[in-house]
Amino acid sequence: MSDEIVNRVAQSSLVVLDLEEIRPSGERVLLDIKDWLYEGLVLREKEFRARVEDHDWSQYTGSYVALNCSSDAIIPVWAYMLITTRISPYAKQIVQGDLEFLENTIFALELDHLDLSPFTNKPTIIKGCSKVAVPANAYLMATQKLEKVAKSIMYGEACSAVPLIKRK
Repeated sequence: MSDEIVNRVAQSSLVVLDLEEIRPSGERVLLDIKDWLYEGLVLREKEFRARVEDHDWSQYTGSYVALNCSSDAIIPVWAYMLITTRISPYAKQIVQGDLEFLENTIFALELDHLDLSPFTNKPTIIKGCSKVAVPANAYLMATQKLEKVAKSIMYGEACSAVPLIKRK
């Protein structure tokens, strides 16, 4: 009997999709415009435009930005559009919503550009544990993409994967 330890997972045809690896680097920022409103509730166009003009947009260089208003104010779409015209030369991505929506949008864009050829007709594991938070929705999007090409899809780690689909 041989005492050599053989890594059968490494020798198998399993392909692993680690969503943490496709997560782009860059700071995630929530820009709350509540303080740009009169008494936190009313958007006065002249004052709002002045705040937009006076703001240092360069601080968002290389960042992913979620534009939001945490008060119950009704914000017209043009206000977010105006901010976008100023911040877009600096930010990598801009969304109107919260940080969770921003992260889901980032993953959706990354998964749209994912090369599926390494997964074609291969047993695939979508890695479950990560050091960085991956939104649950990213796992669903990855599953949708992979089920079109993969031979099988499992979730978790090679030693304890949960089977999801298997093609005949």
